[in-house]
Amino acid sequence: MVKAGASAYRGLILDFFGVLTFNMVEVISAFEGREGIARGTFLRAWADPRGQELFRQLELARISQVDWNNGFAALMGVAPDNLMARYLHDAFPAYPVVEVARQARAAGVRTAVLSNSLGREPYDPYAGFDLVGSFDEVVLSAEVGLRKPDPAIFRLVLDRLGVSAEECLFVDDSEQNLATAAELGITPVLGLDEKVVAGRLRESLRLPGLF
Repeated sequence: MVKAGASAYRGLILDFFGVLTFNMVEVISAFEGREGIARGTFLRAWADPRGQELFRQLELARISQVDWNNGFAALMGVAPDNLMARYLHDAFPAYPVVEVARQARAAGVRTAVLSNSLGREPYDPYAGFDLVGSFDEVVLSAEVGLRKPDPAIFRLVLDRLGVSAEECLFVDDSEQNLATAAELGITPVLGLDEKVVAGRLRESLRLPGLF
């Protein structure tokens, strides 16, 4: 077992998209390039109240991924066929963060993934990550009927980890989600650059450097 130093933290909660994967701005940029659409097309659709509602409904499993594909494609003016897979094509693992999470768990820190999920059919964005085997807890919004930034989903994951808010770090690329976590007493970490995040976590958890 890797030994951690005298850290005050006993829990680590990680967002999935943009934290355990490549930065989502880069993922979206690559998607727009492949599709041959103007830069900003995806984010304009996402900011549209209709786009926000499509994501909310999908994350709570009230619509299917196919429904999202059809609705969001219409907002962007692209073909709907397996849109989620096309959108997330470059959401590869953020290996520095994945590795520090593995190291933290080996040192006795309780670890969890907390994700506003995007469905698993016809495209499963979690396939290949072995989340169940790599983390103590995996909390997906569609499976629990709650989504970030609802405080209830943070309380749920804390209960499952068996740690207090004050003993826990939370990494997300959404400032709104981080604000809710902070209000509950969880220490927030903005997750935009995987190497910066890995370094911050290693320092906060008193984990030894990797050579």
